[in-house]
Amino acid sequence: MFNGVLGYVAGGAVIGILARLLKPGPDPMGWIMTIVLGIVGALSGSWLATEMGVTSRLLVWALAIIAAMVLLVVQDMVRERRRSTRR
Repeated sequence: MFNGVLGYVAGGAVIGILARLLKPGPDPMGWIMTIVLGIVGALSGSWLATEMGVTSRLLVWALAIIAAMVLLVVQDMVRERRRSTRR
């Protein structure tokens, strides 16, 4: 999807920011975690696009953003579980 490490960092930042903007609700995380979220979303989204045979770059980006949003939901679930366990 991207070329080189810097490409994944820059693209991951964009994907992470877009995912956080599109997902409703608070997402208390820093910019480093946003970039990591975007990179993991880009990797999983591009893998999913390859498996589905998607060749359109726009659809690959959409899948990457959706994958990052799913990761945000999973992170929220883990955070809520930890919070309820501590009480």
